[in-house]
Amino acid sequence: MTKRRVALVVPFVSLMCILTAAACASRSAMVSSAPGQVITRAEQSDGWRMLFDGATTKGWRGFRTDTVPAGWKADSGVLWKEARTRDIVSVDQFGDFELSLEWKIASRGNAGLFYRGTEEYSRIYWSAPEYQLLDDSLASDNKIEDHRAGSAYGLYAPPRGVVKPANEWNVTRVLAKGAHVEHWLNGRKVVEYEIGSSDWEAKVKASKFNAWPNYGRAKKGHIAIQGDHNGRLELRNIRIRELK
Repeated sequence: MTKRRVALVVPFVSLMCILTAAACASRSAMVSSAPGQVITRAEQSDGWRMLFDGATTKGWRGFRTDTVPAGWKADSGVLWKEARTRDIVSVDQFGDFELSLEWKIASRGNAGLFYRGTEEYSRIYWSAPEYQLLDDSLASDNKIEDHRAGSAYGLYAPPRGVVKPANEWNVTRVLAKGAHVEHWLNGRKVVEYEIGSSDWEAKVKASKFNAWPNYGRAKKGHIAIQGDHNGRLELRNIRIRELK
């Protein structure tokens, strides 16, 4: 090999070593996961963990049953259902937490995300506050302001124009710490309320939830996803961290 060829090879080998080291460092910063499920070691150190593994329904079950209802599927990093089925709940329960996920709903779609849900009543929404998931453009529920996407269903209305159209991914975040609750949608805080405040009590009393004395009052409960509406619903990157 000539001196010129050696001179060219050495820098190339050095560059490959640098790139390989960078790639290895990047991989070491990530926690291995299924497609669509991404969490860094820094996030994990900060208390975050996946609530859905991207490939199975492990960690979930049906409301008031030990098995996952027919109709719920998990593959390729997505938890989804196509038609009307029963609600699912997280096996674990959470009190103070920060929850983050992405969701996509079909045209005219309607669904809900519940938190601090209990199984004392025959329906999850009789105990758990609901973060509404909706196609705001065409779903029939869009006529009521506090039924629109991002609302605290039946109580607090979000601003218009924050949710993305049907069949596009939205990013949701729910913060619940003590009595304080925040709903975030696509990076914007859309609802904020205090459980037990005079305003909250008045709204509950004027709503259908007044029929269930323990509505919204549990300090700890399940995360749940509504299944009893027709249409496709997809969720991914479901992650949570408990707050001290």
